Formats: sequence, C-alpha cells, structure tokens
Amino acid sequence: MINTNTAPYAALLLRLGLGVMFIAHALLKLVVFTLPGTVKFFETPGYPGFLAYVVFGAELVGGVLLVLGVYTHWVSLALIPILIGAAMVHIPDGWIFSVPNGGWEYPVFLAIASAVQALLGDGARALRASAASLVRQPA
Repeated sequence: MINTNTAPYAALLLRLGLGVMFIAHALLKLVVFTLPGTVKFFETPGYPGFLAYVVFGAELVGGVLLVLGVYTHWVSLALIPILIGAAMVHIPDGWIFSVPNGGWEYPVFLAIASAVQALLGDGARALRASAASLVRQPA
C-alpha cells in the first residue's frame, strides 16, 4: 500500500538526488575531463563527437530542472536515452561500475530511477507544482 502522506517527499528526494547527480556529471565533463576531452571519449566507441555537447547540455539543464521540479515527468523521460547510451558504452567493461572504465550497473540503475521519477511525478516542493497551486487558489 502506498503511503499518500509521505509519497510526495519520496518523489522529492529522488528528484533532488537525480538532479544533483546529473548536474555533477555535467560539471565533471566540463571541469575535469573538459568538453574537448569528452568529445574524444565519445568518439572512441563510435559516437559522433558533437553528442558530447548535447549530453553535457541535457545533463546540466535537465539536472537543474529536476532540482527545481519543473517538467519533472518529461525531463526524467528525456534523460533516459542518455543513460542507455552510457550503459551501452560500458557493457564491454562488465557489470560492476568500480572496474576499470566502469561497468553498466550505474547507468542502468539511473535509467530505472529516472523512469520511476517520471511515474511518480514532481513530488513535494516542486516549482511547477507550487506555481500551479497558487494559480488555482481562489482570491
């Protein structure tokens, strides 16, 4: 049975965790690996280099939108293909993400968590939900 009193806070925690994780991965690409270095990494398994910029932007903007709780359902769904792409890169490395070059377990888990977030929706303290609530209140 779902506890309807705490479910919005569970969705909030998941949304914040995913959002911060996506922002951190975007900043990792920018600050640590650099965008040109990320382009080279994307080209190694055969992805077009320009996708590095697309992924960086999607992770950064998507992460911020998740933290704020704006279009949570759609943002979570939009980020799943990026996570599937990451999992595909790491399949040859094995399952465990702690092996050299990382495995596929972490991106697959994050793809599932993103799907769960899309199903749960915004949760508590979402900017979009808060604004909608204010509009619906009678004057």
